[in-house]
Amino acid sequence: MLEMMKQFVRDDEGVTAIEYGLLASLIALAIIVGAGALGTKLNTMFNFIAGKLVAA
Repeated sequence: MLEMMKQFVRDDEGVTAIEYGLLASLIALAIIVGAGALGTKLNTMFNFIAGKLVAA
């Protein structure tokens, strides 16, 4: 049992998988936030253009 615990403590494959998972989730979060900000700016721009076309 003690040998099994020592092997579990030395095994780092699970830690690496967790690190990759966290990294992937942070990248996904950055993409979502960036896309949201871009969408808001595009919406504002299109509304501005639509207002100018209606006024013309």
